[in-house]
Amino acid sequence: MASGEVVGLSAVEQNGQVVDSIPRNGAGTRIAAELRQAILDGHYAPGARVRQEDLAGQHGASRLPVREALRMLESEGLVTLVANTGAWVSQLSLSECQEMYQIRERIEPLLLRYSIPNLGPEEVDRLVLLAEAMERSTDVEQFLRLDREFHLSSYAAADTTVLGDMVEQLWNRTQHYRRAFTRVFRSEGDRSVHHDHHLMVHAMRRDDLDEAERVLHGHIRRTRLELARHPEVFEH
Repeated sequence: MASGEVVGLSAVEQNGQVVDSIPRNGAGTRIAAELRQAILDGHYAPGARVRQEDLAGQHGASRLPVREALRMLESEGLVTLVANTGAWVSQLSLSECQEMYQIRERIEPLLLRYSIPNLGPEEVDRLVLLAEAMERSTDVEQFLRLDREFHLSSYAAADTTVLGDMVEQLWNRTQHYRRAFTRVFRSEGDRSVHHDHHLMVHAMRRDDLDEAERVLHGHIRRTRLELARHPEVFEH
């Protein structure tokens, strides 16, 4: 343990009292953050094995913070832990992904409605730049980074206690499948995604909450329907 490191504990029973035994420390949080990013960046495919010993070696850590990190990501739906067996990157079936997208269709427009009144001109100008950069991008990974920044920035001004975290978790869990959709729409020359982004920004500038919600709902719905046309994406 590093000097000065503060360690908390996860709950177990000892001497008739509930106490903590699993370290809640900076190492576990750091490992979780790096593994989360690696999963979102596509370095781990859905269903890929995540070996604790490899993570421990990469981070110069013991197994305890690695296990803590994996439990954190399990709670976010990014990792599946099987008792006495190991850890795998979570994967979705077509029906599970469709359900998550239908949830997104309903709650993200609401989050955008909460956010728009609190977005200043500078934030909206930034969204315009992101939309233009996405349109120029020829790289799938760059597009995904810009698209994520565009949408999550458009929601960032919402004052919520639950909705924002819920949306980000759904984004994380569907990231791999959004990557697959991006490759599909690029290969087919579909420009509708870019059109939607510009329509959303125009609605934000006018403070037209209903129009912004309508466009965003259709934007997410289109991805869901496109994924349903490509069930091979879910064949791991």
